[in-house]
Order: sequence, then structure tokens, then C-alpha cells
Amino acid sequence: MEKKFKIIGKNHNLRIGRLRTKNGENDTPFFMPDATRGFVKFLSKDDLKKIGMGPMVVNTYHLYLQPGTELIKQSGGIHRFMNWPKPLLSDSGGYQIFSLIHKNPKMGKITDEKAIFKSSLDGRMHELTPEKSIQIQFDLGVDMMVVLDDVPPVTYSEAKTKDAVKRTIRWAKRCKVEYEKQIKSRNIKNKERPLIFGVIQGGKNEKLRRYCAEELVKLDFDGYGFGARHVDEHGNLMEDMVRETAEMIPEDKLRFALGVGTPSDIVKFSELGWDMFDCVIPTREGRHGRLFLWKRDDLEEGFYETININNKIYQEDFSPIDPNCDCELCQNHTRAYLRHLFVSKDPLGMRLAAVHNLKFYLDLMQKLRNNSQL
Repeated sequence: MEKKFKIIGKNHNLRIGRLRTKNGENDTPFFMPDATRGFVKFLSKDDLKKIGMGPMVVNTYHLYLQPGTELIKQSGGIHRFMNWPKPLLSDSGGYQIFSLIHKNPKMGKITDEKAIFKSSLDGRMHELTPEKSIQIQFDLGVDMMVVLDDVPPVTYSEAKTKDAVKRTIRWAKRCKVEYEKQIKSRNIKNKERPLIFGVIQGGKNEKLRRYCAEELVKLDFDGYGFGARHVDEHGNLMEDMVRETAEMIPEDKLRFALGVGTPSDIVKFSELGWDMFDCVIPTREGRHGRLFLWKRDDLEEGFYETININNKIYQEDFSPIDPNCDCELCQNHTRAYLRHLFVSKDPLGMRLAAVHNLKFYLDLMQKLRNNSQL
């Protein structure tokens, strides 16, 4: 079977790779914004296209609940439904379901067979098995999908984390079986085949992560993710765990840092060998008036800063948001004007700020790729 990913350059542990999917090629490392429900809040296809957006992430849990898998299938799949021609990755829905249950046990329960959960929309009960998660993701028609895993909180005891790891491995096996079954029943050729990712769990325990990685590698996924949070209970980056987990993944496989993260964390992860990133930070922070600005051209510590445009200090500031940025906001409007939009609660301000932050992230990824020796 032809490989869909190959490494084409390196700078120490920072990897430049080329990924081929049915909806286009992308060089790694790359960042994916969360188009959770089939859209990026306040942004149009043209907004995303103008800044050069590539792959994005949709959420299996949310799309299953609303508008529903059947409606998306009728439309011709998620790409057609949201009119996005570039690659899409769907997560399994596990993180959302398990977060829901861990925060409030009345919202459902986790068994070895499946997750049972109450809809956050209407309170109705639903069940999600590993098989069903894969079936939904095939129905969405994505380019990349993620297995259903058990996501333990970082505060879990070693015994509970061990149980979560064992369940993650069992479910990964079931997901892979269902994946092969769907490939065969839908008669999908290799060129159209979606990539599938396993997720390495284990919390802060290196031995459990290694055990999880070894078992998942046996299943030969296209890539592997860093499962659960990458920070400890005090909010500190677990750098050793991040480095060691990357080393557990075969060199020719994609390494997906789920939910990462801040610009500094993305730089650190890239330097430790991770290839793919996704998070809500640039768009969510933008909608609240927090913007990322370049301070230096290199990516050494302190290469960026953030400002909160809501602060009164910007009321009479007629300078551009960031003179080093060529996005729509920075080329056309001042800090004073953007603050006026936020104070007036006009959605245009949130849109422009989200566009700017996404452009910052895309420029960051380009700088990382340029730092590798091709």
C-alpha cells in the first residue's frame, strides 16, 4: 500500500513531512483550527481561503448530535455540506463525551463496551461504541479520523489511568477492525482512503504511555496522537513526557499533538518531533479581543506577545494591530477602530480578530517549516 506520509527534511527533531490526502497535499508541521460544528465561528470560506487555510478539524460528537449524520450524508458529506475543498480531520468525540461525564457523572457512564451519555442539547441518552464512532466518521467523509479512546483526567490515580489505557487499547483494536470493514464494504481505494490515528494515553505515567504506544503501534495506524492534556495539574508543560511519547512513535508515522496549543507550546512540540496541531485558542481568544503579535522574527523565547484590545490604552491608538502582519485587519484598521468595534459589540470586531490570529498561527507554521533543512 502506497505511503501517504513521508519526511522530506529535518532540523534536529523538527520534521518537515509531506502528507497526501484525498483532498490535497500538506507539508508538516501544520496547524488546524477547530471547525467544530462544521464552521469556524464568524468566518466565511472566503475569510479562510484568503489567509491560506488548509486542513481543519470537525467534531464527531457535535455533528452527530446536530445537525445529525444522516443530514450530512444526504448533502454529500461534510466537505460538501460546509463547502470546504481542503482536508478535514474528525476527532472521535471521545474527549467531549468523557469530559462531560468526568465533570458530572449524572451525564452518563463509561463501560468496557461503550460510552453512554446524555445529550447536552436536549438531555436524550445516546450510546457511542468504537464501531459507531468509526462509522460516523466514514459517513462524514473526512480525510483523517481518530479512534475512540478513554481520556483520563491528569489528576486520575495510577490505577484509574491504567484502566483507561487498557480500555483505550481494546477500543483501538475494535476501531481498526471496523475501519478495515468499512474500507471493504464501501469499496474505498487507497487513493481515497482516510488516514486513521491511534491515541496514546497514560497521563503522567511514562510506563503506561510506553505500554499504550507499544500496543497501538502493533495495530499499524497512519499516525498517533498525544492523548489527554499535555500539562500537569499545575498547568506546567510535561516536556519530558512530550519528548518521550514522540520517541515512542515510529519515525515514518504522523505525530498529532491534539489540543495543542499556545504558539510557544507549538514551537516546543515541533522541536520535539510533533507534526500536527489543533486547538480553539486563536479563534476563541480573538473573539474575546486577545490578539497575538510578532515581537521577533526568530522563534526563540519571547518571539510574540498578546494584547487585549478591550483595554482603554488602545482607545486613541491609531497604529496598526501588528505592522508585521498582512491580514485584512492589520492592512486596513487601527487598534482604536478595533477597540471601538469590541466596545460596540459588533461581530465585525470578532471576525477581524479571529482572522488575524489564524493568520498569525499560519505564519508561525511557515516559519517552523522554513527552519528545517530541506
